[in-house]
Amino acid sequence: MASISNYVFSTCKLSPPKRPISISTPLSFSSSKCFTQSRNSHVLIKSIAEDREVVTEKISISDLKQDEQSGNGLEGGDKEFVVRDGSEEIDRFMGKAVNASIVLGFGTLAVTRLLTIDHEYWHGWTLYEILRYAPEHNWIAYEEALKENPVLAKMMISGIVYSIGDWIAQCYEGKPLFEFDRTRLFRSGLVGFTLHGSLSHFYYQICEALIPWKDWWVVPAKIAFDQTVWSAIWNSIYFVVLGLLRFESPTNISNELKATFFPMLTAGWKLWPFAHLITYGVVPIEQRLLWVDSVELVWVTILSTYSNEKSEARISDTQGDIDTPSSSTNISESEE
Repeated sequence: MASISNYVFSTCKLSPPKRPISISTPLSFSSSKCFTQSRNSHVLIKSIAEDREVVTEKISISDLKQDEQSGNGLEGGDKEFVVRDGSEEIDRFMGKAVNASIVLGFGTLAVTRLLTIDHEYWHGWTLYEILRYAPEHNWIAYEEALKENPVLAKMMISGIVYSIGDWIAQCYEGKPLFEFDRTRLFRSGLVGFTLHGSLSHFYYQICEALIPWKDWWVVPAKIAFDQTVWSAIWNSIYFVVLGLLRFESPTNISNELKATFFPMLTAGWKLWPFAHLITYGVVPIEQRLLWVDSVELVWVTILSTYSNEKSEARISDTQGDIDTPSSSTNISESEE
C-alpha cells in the first residue's frame, strides 16, 4: 500500500505527507484531477493542431489556386505568343513566296520575249546567231511599236521603270530582295504608267515647239526649262498622286509637298543637267523618253525613298501624339 501511495504522489509530483492518510479518498481525488488536467491539455493541444492544419490547408489551397491561375496565364500568354509568332512567320513566308513568284514570272517573261524575237526564223540558226541578232531585232520591234502607238509604248516603259525603281529603293532602304511592299511598288508603277509616260511624250513635243531653233544655246535653254518648269510640275504631280493613292488627307499632302518641293527640285540639279546634255543634244525626240527612263532608275529610287520616308515619319509622329495623351491619362488615373 505504501508503494501505491508513493506511485500516485510521484506521478502527480506531490511531496509525501508526514502522517499517513487514507487510501480511497485522496487517491480517487488525486487521480481524477490529474486525468482531468491531462485530458483538457490533450483536447486543447488537439484543437490547436486542427486549427493550424485548417489554416495551413486554406493557405496552401489559395496559393495553389493563385499559382494555377498565374501558370495558366503564362501558359496562355506563351501559347498566344507562339501562335502569333508562328502566324507572322507564315505570313512572311507567304508574302516572300508571292513576291518571288512575281519577280521570277515577269523576269522570265521579259527574257523569253527578248530572246524569242526571231523564233519564226530560227531554223538552222546557231546560239551565237540568235544572241547576235536578238538585240537588233528587238530595237526594230520597239521602233515599230513607237510608230503604231507611241503613247502606249512609252507608258509601258515608264510603268516598268518606275516599278523597278521603287523595288531598288526598297532594297536600298534595307528590305530583303523578295520582301518588298507590293502595294507601294504597284503605286509607283501605276504613276509611271498612267502619268509619266503620257505626259513626257507630250512634254518633249511641246518643248520642241517652244524652242525650235538649232543654235548652240538651245540645249542649255531646254535644260533650264526642264529643270525649273517641268521638274516642278512633275515632282508635284508625283507626290500628290502618291498621297492620294495612300488615301492621305489633302492637308497632309499639301504639307508634304511644301516640305519636299525645293529640296527635291534642287536635288535634281545634281543629276539631270548632265543627263540632259545627251537628252537634248544627241537623242532624237522619239527616243528621248527611253533614255530618260534609263536614268529614271536612279531618280525614281531617290523620289520613292524620299516620299515614303516623309510619309512614315509623319505617321510615326501622329502615333506618338496619340500615345502621349493616353499615357498621361493613365498616369493621372494611377495617381488618383
